[in-house]
Amino acid sequence: MSGQTETFAGKRLLGIDESGKGDFFGPLVIAGVLADDTGVERLRSRGVRDSKKISDGKIIELSAWIVDNFVHTIVLIGPEKYNQLYGKIKNLNRLLAWGHSRVIENIAEQNEIELAVSDKFGRSDRIEKALMEKGRTIELVQKVRGESIIQVAAASIVARARFVDFMRRLSEQYKMKIPLGAGAPVDLAAVALVRRYGADILGKIAKVHFKNYRKVMG
Repeated sequence: MSGQTETFAGKRLLGIDESGKGDFFGPLVIAGVLADDTGVERLRSRGVRDSKKISDGKIIELSAWIVDNFVHTIVLIGPEKYNQLYGKIKNLNRLLAWGHSRVIENIAEQNEIELAVSDKFGRSDRIEKALMEKGRTIELVQKVRGESIIQVAAASIVARARFVDFMRRLSEQYKMKIPLGAGAPVDLAAVALVRRYGADILGKIAKVHFKNYRKVMG
C-alpha cells in the first residue's frame, strides 16, 4: 500500500501513541487504533497524519471520526494516578511501557492483532515484560518516527484529542488558562495556582517529578 512499508502492509495492525508525557500539567494519555489495509486507505483519505502537524481544532474533529469508525482504546492516567505510579516505578519509559501494554491487552481482548507498532521511546522488552497472556502472542515493533505508520498517526490524534479536552476542562475548573508544555508560562501558572489553592494543588493536576515542580516549590 502507498505510504505503508512492505513489512507492515497486509496486516491487522494496532498503532499506539501517547500525548502529555512532556506536559507538566494534565494526564498521560495512551491510545491505540486497529486497522487493516482498507482502513489505512480510509484514514489516509480523511487526512490522518502525525498529530503534531494538525491544529487542535482539526484533531478534535478527526478523533471523533476515528473513534466512531475504528476499533480503538484509550488509557488515560490522570495526574494523581500518574504521580502514584511514577512514585513506584520511578522511570518514565517503564510507565509508558505499562500504559502501552494495557492498550495492547484492551484491544486483544476481543480483536485479532497481527502486529502492534508504537513510536520508539525506549527498550521494547519493557513493553513485552508488562504484557499479560493475550498480549504476549502479538508481534511488537517500536519504530523511530512511528507516526509515519497511519495507525500510529491515528492513535496520536485520538490521544491528543483526549489530552486537549482534559486540559480544557482543567482550565474551566480552575478558572484560568492552564498552559501546555513545560516552559516559563507553565511555571507562572503553577505559582498562581499554588497561591490560590495551596501547595497540594500541584499533586492533583501536575506531574510532580518535573523540574517545574521543584522550581515552583523551591
